[in-house]
Amino acid sequence: MAVSATPGQENLLVPGVHRWPLDAGQPVIELVDVSIAFGAKQVLRGLDLRILPGKTTVIVGRSGSGKSVLLKLMMGLLAPDRGSVILFGRDLAAVSPIELIELRKRMGMVFQNYALFDALPVDENVGFSLLENSRLGRGDVIKRSHELLGTLGLSGSEHLLPGELSGGMKKRVSLARALVANPEVVLFDEPTTGLDPIMIEKVDELILLAKQRSQITSVVISHDLASIQRISDRVAFLHDGKIIFEGTYNELERSALPPIRAFVDSAEGSRPSVGAGAENLPRDALAPNQDVLAVELVDVHKQFGAHHVLRGIDLAISPRQTTVLIGASGSGKSVLIKHIMGLLRPDRGQIRIFGQDIVPMHERALTEVRKQFGLVFQHAALLDWLSVYDNVAFPLVEGGTTSTPAIRERVLEVLERLKIVDILHRMPGEISEGQKKRVGLARAIARKPPIIIYDEPTTGQDPVLTHDIDDMIQETQRQFEVTSIVISHDMASTFRIADQIAMIHEGQIAAYGTPAEVRASPNEHVQRFLHPGPSVTH
Repeated sequence: MAVSATPGQENLLVPGVHRWPLDAGQPVIELVDVSIAFGAKQVLRGLDLRILPGKTTVIVGRSGSGKSVLLKLMMGLLAPDRGSVILFGRDLAAVSPIELIELRKRMGMVFQNYALFDALPVDENVGFSLLENSRLGRGDVIKRSHELLGTLGLSGSEHLLPGELSGGMKKRVSLARALVANPEVVLFDEPTTGLDPIMIEKVDELILLAKQRSQITSVVISHDLASIQRISDRVAFLHDGKIIFEGTYNELERSALPPIRAFVDSAEGSRPSVGAGAENLPRDALAPNQDVLAVELVDVHKQFGAHHVLRGIDLAISPRQTTVLIGASGSGKSVLIKHIMGLLRPDRGQIRIFGQDIVPMHERALTEVRKQFGLVFQHAALLDWLSVYDNVAFPLVEGGTTSTPAIRERVLEVLERLKIVDILHRMPGEISEGQKKRVGLARAIARKPPIIIYDEPTTGQDPVLTHDIDDMIQETQRQFEVTSIVISHDMASTFRIADQIAMIHEGQIAAYGTPAEVRASPNEHVQRFLHPGPSVTH
């Protein structure tokens, strides 16, 4: 029998509804012999999984293995081709559309790509479900929204629009929105993707706090082993359409199954402590470069209203090296990149690209400068109406100077090296988020620009693919002698690929140098960022 909700646990969207019992014998979600295919691609094949109430279950697996599809099935957003999805004791195939909506009100969802309302300020985005579907007054809803935003370090952003937020801030707003109604179950599609190490820890703490205070059942998709270790009660590994492992985190680490060993070993093998980065290169690779700098910023300032985002940035980026920009979400990294590309003009300072100051340039000259850059966007930004092949070929076709056979040869080479040649005829809507990221990377590389900017290229990738992308960045730099500028929150990846690391803190360069020099920085903000506090305990 279901137990009554205590006042602190009541779901604000369905007040008075009994919460699901905290009984391990009564799973809150159960998938039985579930199969689903999209065209010829069989994603899940006879999958069985039980989600126990009051526990945090983390689902792991390679990018493109079907984890996000699994969450959509749990929400009733997709129906299986075969098998049953049982939510709160109800088979979703047997409920009416209205009953399904009522069941969903007992759940929250953190989407991988935020799904915020662009026209609403942050506090209304967070409180949207309560404003539209509850009896709470507007003042009470906004107060609750502000409290959650404060917990997530977003005080002061309540009245901003989503377009004014960094990717990491959007992720936290999405998390607050999922929790605001005090749901019984929350599904998290990679909640820490794109966040810096300090914010990852804060999000983990919030997931644990929600479980402790409100007995929330959490289902989390994650690739971050440190996060999985902190938050998980149970781990389920998805491979080849089935759950091939269920157990604790420690049991996962000890598993001898080859797919799990490859996943865990890749994650373990790229930790920053493993002496990665430029300090391991031959000594002559660290010699000062006498060529003109690829990028140079001198005393660059930028304000948006009262917000002083860049505060006297000085930065020198040498050609044919990989420079990684790190820093907390909202520290100014993306704004800095937009200045380097001439998409924003500084209030004060100089920005030189291969020796040319672009600040006084007119738009036509800036257009030519921008051809020096290839850009890998954080969320791929593919053209939905073009196939994977045509997306990668697009900049070559538009350039008008490359023959059709040469375009085909180049595109197939890049797709092969990124291990996505098998999807060249698919449309963006038919591939996973991880695959979209690799297609975006292929498109940026195809034109062989002298500078490639990577906006969090490993975001959303599993440890094996993170290694592959790191290798691709390094190989591209060496083979084509490009300058790589990488925005990253992934410290393992950063210390693996970087020749130079620049950490931005509150609009200033807090540390700059080789990985070894940044590790040794006496700056307390740098050390706090590189070494977040002790692990969260259950």
